[in-house]
Amino acid sequence: MNNYSDVHVLKESLLTDRAATALAETFRVLGDVTRVRILDALARSELCVGDIADLLGLSESAISHQLRVLRGMRLVRPRRAGQSIFYALDDHHIVRLFEQTLKHVQERGSSESSREAAVGEVADQRDGRERL
Repeated sequence: MNNYSDVHVLKESLLTDRAATALAETFRVLGDVTRVRILDALARSELCVGDIADLLGLSESAISHQLRVLRGMRLVRPRRAGQSIFYALDDHHIVRLFEQTLKHVQERGSSESSREAAVGEVADQRDGRERL
C-alpha cells in the first residue's frame, strides 16, 4: 500500500472526526466497571433500578447515576410500568457489542492463561534443574 492512490482511497474511507469522537466517547463510557456490570445484568433481563442495585450490591442512587450516563449514550432504554421504570439494553447492536467484546476478553484471557502456564512450567523446570 505504498502507492499514493491506495493511501488516498484508504484515507477517504477512514472515520470522520465526528464519528471517531462519538466512538471514543462510547468506549469511554463502557470503560467503567460499574457500567459494564449493569450492562451484563441488562443483557440477561430487563430490570428496575432496585433490582440492579440488589444484584450489584450498590445503592439505588449510584445505579440511577450510571443509568443516566448509559441512557445519554443510548446504550440502555427505560420503560415505564405504573410506578416502576424498567431498563433494558437499547437494541440488538448493544447486545452484539457486549457479546463480541466479552468473547474477545475471554479469548485473550485463555491465551494469556496458556502463556502464563507455559512460563510457569519453564520456571518449574529451571527450579528443578537448579536443585539437581
